[in-house]
Amino acid sequence: MRYQMRQKLFSFGDDYTIKDDSGNDRFFVDGKALSIGDKLSFQDMQGNELAYIRQKLLSIGATYEIYRNDQLAAVVKKQIFTLLRAKFSVDVPGPDDLEASGDFLAHEYEFTKGGETVATVSKAWFAMTDSYGVDIAANQDDVLILACTVVIDLCCHPDQKHH
Repeated sequence: MRYQMRQKLFSFGDDYTIKDDSGNDRFFVDGKALSIGDKLSFQDMQGNELAYIRQKLLSIGATYEIYRNDQLAAVVKKQIFTLLRAKFSVDVPGPDDLEASGDFLAHEYEFTKGGETVATVSKAWFAMTDSYGVDIAANQDDVLILACTVVIDLCCHPDQKHH
C-alpha cells in the first residue's frame, strides 16, 4: 500500500495527515504541543488511537517508544556511529526487528526486515510539495511502519517543527 504523508504547516505540535494512494485521509498524527519531549497520538480518522509515540528522554542518541494498546510495540533508535549514511533500528518484541537506512534528509530511505525490503520512503514522488510517499509491502504492519516514519522525520528534520 502506498501512502502520502504531509506535516501540517500551521499547527500546535507536530501534526501529520496520512492519505492512501487514492487520496483519501487514512490516519492523523496529533503532536502534543507544550510537552517535554515529543509525544504524538497516531489515530484513525474517527479519532481512535492506534499507537502512541513518546520520546525517551535522557537516552544516548534519539530514542522513541511506540505503544499500542498500552503495550510497548517498538523502540526506534537512531544509530550514533555510522559512516556517511544514518541508520535507525526498530526493536520490536520477537524476531521481527526492522532497520531503516538511506538518505533521511532527502526523505529517501528504506525499511528492511531480515535483509528484505518491506517499505520505501521517497520524496521524489511528490517533488513539488512538502509531502513524501511511503510504499509498504503486503502483509506488513502499516501503522507501525508509518509511526516509525514519523519518528524518523522528527529526528532528521527538527527544524521543521511548527510549535
